[in-house]
Amino acid sequence: MNPSTAMARVLVDELVANGVTEVVLAPGSRSAALAIALADADARGDLRLHVRIDERSAGFLALGLAKVAREPVAVVVTSGTAVANLAPAVVEASYADVPVIVVTADRPAELRDTGASQTIDQARFFGSGVRWSHEVAVAEPRAGQVRYWRSVVARAVAVATEVADSGPVHLNVAFREPLVPDADETWVEPLGLAPLGTEPAERVPVAVDARLGMAAAQPLDEILALLSGPETDLDHVVPTRGVVVVGDVADVETSDAAIALAEACGWPLLSEPSGNARSGDTALAHGPLLLADDAFAAAHRPEIVVCVGTPGLSRSVLRMVREAPLVVVADERAAVRRPDPTRNATLFVSVVPEPPGAYEDYDDAWLDSWLAADARAAAAVSKRLDDAAGLTGPDVARTLWDVLDSSALLLAAASWPVRHLEAFARVRESEDAPYVVGNRGTSGIDGLVSTAWGAALAHQSTRTAVSVDDEGGAEVISVTGGTAYALLGDLAFLHDHNGLLVGDDEPRPDLVIVVVDNDGGGIFGQLEQAGTEHFERVFGTPLGLDLAAVARAAAVDDVTVVDDVTGLVHALDEATARGSVRVIVAKVGDRGAEAALLRDVQADVSAALADLAADAAPEA
Repeated sequence: MNPSTAMARVLVDELVANGVTEVVLAPGSRSAALAIALADADARGDLRLHVRIDERSAGFLALGLAKVAREPVAVVVTSGTAVANLAPAVVEASYADVPVIVVTADRPAELRDTGASQTIDQARFFGSGVRWSHEVAVAEPRAGQVRYWRSVVARAVAVATEVADSGPVHLNVAFREPLVPDADETWVEPLGLAPLGTEPAERVPVAVDARLGMAAAQPLDEILALLSGPETDLDHVVPTRGVVVVGDVADVETSDAAIALAEACGWPLLSEPSGNARSGDTALAHGPLLLADDAFAAAHRPEIVVCVGTPGLSRSVLRMVREAPLVVVADERAAVRRPDPTRNATLFVSVVPEPPGAYEDYDDAWLDSWLAADARAAAAVSKRLDDAAGLTGPDVARTLWDVLDSSALLLAAASWPVRHLEAFARVRESEDAPYVVGNRGTSGIDGLVSTAWGAALAHQSTRTAVSVDDEGGAEVISVTGGTAYALLGDLAFLHDHNGLLVGDDEPRPDLVIVVVDNDGGGIFGQLEQAGTEHFERVFGTPLGLDLAAVARAAAVDDVTVVDDVTGLVHALDEATARGSVRVIVAKVGDRGAEAALLRDVQADVSAALADLAADAAPEA
């Protein structure tokens, strides 16, 4: 067979051998050999292939699949600008530590720098945005090629899934013509292709790089004792006034550990939506609003903050972290990436600390003051939003959060949607709350429709889990996630509405996309840019588009427009019951009025906290 066909078949087979079961393909000529090999593998049941016409959508689809499945996913594109269109998804995957394997087809060396069509400099195109990059040499009909191809793919998967520093990798593969199979099926050496019907788990990878193990969890008092020396007395090494802040995390076990630590220490817990820790006896619903009140923040300065994951949504929360004298960062990337957005971390650990071994300094007044303030804030928020005319962004976020159950997955877009969830969503029991994800590596608004599509497919794929009963008995069960939801702003929806352009033969999830339509960039009305000259044109960017028509043009059959909470609840119920891909456009009215509403909410919260002044706060 021709060299391009031989290499493509081996590369695809080795991806499968290393556990890659989902691959996204954007069609092209130079990648033809890979496309054919992937389609054959899909037909055999070795993997599931997803075809997209837009490379940017393809990249974000792969990102969503890998983020939720927590397994490596490959995306394959042709040469030229197709590669450049993957850049946003690669950047997000890099900062969010998502194992995406980027495979780009390329011209051979003799066609580069010659003006050949669809030819750019693709070698190491993504720079520091990938964990590893390799230029795969042009295939030649000589012995030794097969082992080289397999070892490259095996290493790519190993690097992408490295426990301490997972993330995207890039294989740039040069193909010479002919690019499609010919009649000859022989090759100069055995290709080592797995026999038809061989289960992926039974295939033995040729080479797998060693992976760095995670540090074991240690009690917090023992960790803090390291700061003073090994002989430190542990009795009073943990401060009494602490706060646990949870940013974006990938593993719910990490979220549960954060909840357990906060409860054991009697510390308030502030969790961002994708931290999945808005639960437990110490969790707060309105932490960012509390800390935005200067008087409250001054009276409630913690002695220690334990940051789990990487927080970054609210300036008020980051200000508290920045001013804390002792900050412990717990993140599985700590050994390599050092997640520290305020640049004042005292200590990095890879696993959430266990509760202190002998913690006797529990301060009831400290926690009670936070909980009382949160209750006052909740009442003020509800009154202001309930009295507001028409539907608002916070209404949409609160309503969606309230109606979803534990089987649901929710992708929250950057900008306003995720912040509205953080500031206004109530505390729920962890076993009843939906699982929340978001592109928080770089918090862009691009590619979110495709990310949600991929996340939904992964969420709804059948997987195994271990169920433990009250008596400690365990059994392996099959689990399939429920309906997935995406909460997007109008600009995020428009930025990736191409993600809805999917062929009839492609896998389709049960996905409800809720679009908050305020005709432009609402978040800028709350930032320093508000009120500046030319604000509407260069920040507000109103487009005046009919988003329902946009969705219908992308062949979404079920599109609903709502303008009140009752209509939103009904539309969610209907869309969930019908299944497949549905779009709900929530019309929330004037951006200026909503910005004013949010300022009024903060003023109401500050007024409600007025009687919790310094004399009611814990004594210093």
